[in-house]
Amino acid sequence: MLPYKSLIQIDRHASVALHVQVCNSFISLITKGTLLPSEALPSSRILAELIGINRNTAKLAYEELISQGWAESIERKGVFVLSNLPILEKIALPKNAFDTSHSAFSWTNHFAKAVLSKSLQKTKLAIDDGFPDVRLAPVDELMREYRSMARKFYGKGFLKYGSAKGSEKLRAAISRYLSDTRGVTASSDHILVTKGSQMGIYLAAQLLLSPADTIAVGNSNYRLADDAFRHTNAALLRIPVDDSGMDIDYLEKALQHQKIKAVYVIPHHHLPTTVTLNSERRLKLLALAREHRFAIIEDDYDFDFHYNNKPYLPLASIDHHQNVIYIGSISKTFAPALRIGFMVGPPVFIEAAAALRELIDRQGDTLMEEAFAVMFDDGEVDRHFRKSLKIYKQRRNLFCEVLRTSFADAISFKTPEGGLAVWSTFDKKIDLQKMSDAALQHGLFIDNGDFYKNESFSTNAMRMGFASLDEDEIIRALEILRKTI
Repeated sequence: MLPYKSLIQIDRHASVALHVQVCNSFISLITKGTLLPSEALPSSRILAELIGINRNTAKLAYEELISQGWAESIERKGVFVLSNLPILEKIALPKNAFDTSHSAFSWTNHFAKAVLSKSLQKTKLAIDDGFPDVRLAPVDELMREYRSMARKFYGKGFLKYGSAKGSEKLRAAISRYLSDTRGVTASSDHILVTKGSQMGIYLAAQLLLSPADTIAVGNSNYRLADDAFRHTNAALLRIPVDDSGMDIDYLEKALQHQKIKAVYVIPHHHLPTTVTLNSERRLKLLALAREHRFAIIEDDYDFDFHYNNKPYLPLASIDHHQNVIYIGSISKTFAPALRIGFMVGPPVFIEAAAALRELIDRQGDTLMEEAFAVMFDDGEVDRHFRKSLKIYKQRRNLFCEVLRTSFADAISFKTPEGGLAVWSTFDKKIDLQKMSDAALQHGLFIDNGDFYKNESFSTNAMRMGFASLDEDEIIRALEILRKTI
């Protein structure tokens, strides 16, 4: 007899009835080839004793198994696996779950070397990439609006399929917000609500690029944007990035001997180095786009956080020829898990992006989008940004002061004018991987810098986020880091 006591596991706290759990276990044993056609099953009394259930439950399980056509009852003999079932080979579990050479079907794994982002949801103390402090986000107010919307009679309509472009009310709210804060003039028809800026980057890449195309990107650049562009099989042209942002003179020279389909640029707080593209280069980039007819993908992921003075207006606000596809995120400034972002572009481009989005994600969470729209209209989002800006500036100042006084021999940096992270270059003697591993042993998560490296950019540096830590946590985190180094 098979070891049913270990083969059939039941969960008395599960929502699925016990007899159904037992029945499903038998089906699994049959389909795996462990139980063969015509093989006898233990009597209901023996089965009940073996797995610790009531005999009536065992009888119900067999009745269910028979009704589904997996077993048959033979009078005076017992219950057997159905005799006319095909004989199945026993399944041997692969030694390596990621080994596709023995897959049941053929497929192309384009992501064999991909490293998925680390989860920080259970991390207590972390110097992250530069994320907001979710404790500051007005989540209670947002959830109140969400619940209120769901209870109202007209709110039920938002539970039906809606537009792939996103909530009309939220697009109108974003339109007003962009006009008031960034000088970007865009109607609802120019806006697609996305699940964060990454979706916008991916959609833009898929619409703009083909394998024969070239896209210009920074020598140091946001890695997931690079990956999205590579996924189209387009070529990446690396443009140097200095203290004034992307070198547009270098781009101009490159345009003299090759065609470029698009330029991806992060004018504010370039990722990873946090530098800002100056006004002269912004105007020249727009002029080149107009002359050479290429698209500019402007990633403005954290425009809202600028500390020392007013930020430069986005390229999209001074683009008069519709060369700019403007991408932003509320997630990056509110809470990363609340996936709300936007893409702004010509209406025909937005229509195509919405059609592409439908292929992978029919639409967003309309109720959540409607709740966010109320938060915008009530001024709650603006109040949150203004409150957070003051707090993050204090945290930036403290973080940089501690780096200056306690890490002068180990870390070089410039105090960022905005954003939520400090680009920190470590002494060459410091092995960032070993440092990261050792810090984790002492209760501090800090990355190892590999995320920022690419085929032409490799430096012993990383972004050190300060915004998600309060003052006490900053002191404690940097003390651990100092001891680790």
